[in-house]
Amino acid sequence: MTRSIRLDAVLVQAVIAGALSFAHLHDLAAAAGQTGWKAWAYPISVDLLLVAAWRRLRADGPSRLAWCWFLIALVASLGANVATAGFLDLQHPPAWLRFGVAGWPALAFLGGTLLAHTPTPAPAGDRVPVPPAPAAPAPAPTPAPEPEPDPEPVTAAEPAPALPEAAPAVPPALVDHARKVAAEHRTRTGTAIDTATLRARLGIPEDLAGAIAAQLA
Repeated sequence: MTRSIRLDAVLVQAVIAGALSFAHLHDLAAAAGQTGWKAWAYPISVDLLLVAAWRRLRADGPSRLAWCWFLIALVASLGANVATAGFLDLQHPPAWLRFGVAGWPALAFLGGTLLAHTPTPAPAGDRVPVPPAPAAPAPAPTPAPEPEPDPEPVTAAEPAPALPEAAPAVPPALVDHARKVAAEHRTRTGTAIDTATLRARLGIPEDLAGAIAAQLA
């Protein structure tokens, strides 16, 4: 599939302007004493430096280095165009013109080397962020001392319960006799003998009578 070639007015204008500038640079170099292939090499060197600086500006953005060498190459090209318009006597070129043309190769070589080998600073968005150094761990807080518990109030000791008095020992013979008295009282009255009656009949103390009544119940 063939692609149609369309002439662009801007492109045609650029070719014409480039050819005229190229010829003016050649004529200026020849007038300054550079003959043969050297006169043709000068315009190539100037145009290449101009293109290299412009490409650096387009690719990497504005920078002092690219703008500096772009202006140097532009002044060299523009100066040649103006000089060949009759402002200088090219049959008898001045000494400064010979000096400038003779020193141009070293200047162009320096500019081309700097444009080709100077590193481009990375854009701010492409820079790899450096992680901050880990901060030292904060010291653990010292625990506050626990409050001492309030002393429990001292209560008065409760009095010990009184021990029950030991029951008096009852002789078995007395118990047998008390049974007989109790049986006789029940037969006569029809009721159980109480402690007071048992005490009176036996003639014994009250505590002893209670102990015997408890055994007879």
